[in-house]
Amino acid sequence: MNRDEPLVLGIETSCDETGVGIVRGRTLLANAIASSMDEHARYGGVVPEVAARAHLESMTPMIGAALAEAGVTLDDLDAIAVTSGPGLSGALMVGVGSAKALALALDKPLYAVNHLVGHVGVDVLGEDGHLEYPTIALLVSGGHTSLLLVRDLVSDVELLGETIDDAAGEAFDKVARILGLPYPGGPHIDRLAADGDPRAIRFPRGLTLPKDMAAHRYDFSFSGLKTSVARWVEKKQDAGEPVPLADVAASFREAVADVLIGKAIAACTDLGVPRLLLGGGVVANARVRSMAEERTAAAGIALRVPPLALCTDNGAMIAALGAQLVMHGHDPSGPDFGADSTLPVTDIQVH
Repeated sequence: MNRDEPLVLGIETSCDETGVGIVRGRTLLANAIASSMDEHARYGGVVPEVAARAHLESMTPMIGAALAEAGVTLDDLDAIAVTSGPGLSGALMVGVGSAKALALALDKPLYAVNHLVGHVGVDVLGEDGHLEYPTIALLVSGGHTSLLLVRDLVSDVELLGETIDDAAGEAFDKVARILGLPYPGGPHIDRLAADGDPRAIRFPRGLTLPKDMAAHRYDFSFSGLKTSVARWVEKKQDAGEPVPLADVAASFREAVADVLIGKAIAACTDLGVPRLLLGGGVVANARVRSMAEERTAAAGIALRVPPLALCTDNGAMIAALGAQLVMHGHDPSGPDFGADSTLPVTDIQVH
């Protein structure tokens, strides 16, 4: 095996994207993604059974597409990496089963890795290919909102805080439904908010009061914000008044971004870490990115944001993390690991 620049294929199936990526060391060669989002849109959210079936149908085509894009064959691979968790159980099982079958058939080492740490690991595919330590990582997606302290990508990741109810992405989807917008809600709210006033309505910032910060300084809560938006809209409708949709969207988006970036900056300041990495699909939100740029610049904190194509769930991030494990001399995972929907972020690799 080439441990200096291993050629690794990564498989990601934690939710509704079937991602297959190929990297050589720290160089991205391919990133093939098939999304079943359109199928879930009919139901207003991700349906686990639908996601699992879509992964089954897309797996072979995506592996073929990634190999073709990278210009390599299965026999060329040094290792295979796969998301073991966290995520939807059925969806994870498809990826894990596929990776095990490939590894067994090809007699290649297999690395079972953590989906959330993969979002951090994708940063090694940047221009300089180097992730500085320690780093605070804010991961924001449809199913996860987590704040991490990364001392070492392959051996030391600490969970500082996470959502205690709805993740930020879920809140976007639920508020979009309140406003009559399609699923997924994030992009639609972002577009609508561009024409609104973010100061028009002061929506609550969850877990930011002094009493909350004492017990939940780095935790997140968006359920109350969602309820506040619903009540505000209902009050307008009950009074027969028009709902200023753009202002509601902008004010809601501002509240989410304010909490996310505020707590991330607090973690950097409290722990003396001058670096912040953003990851996850919600990073595509224009206000989240712009607020992060404004506040990190003001605080003297270096900001890292991977390319948007690598922020959403993808196989490249899993391949990148797998390659790092190989390069640091980690042994492959045993054959008995399974899909773990609640895999702790501290379990970087499943043995």
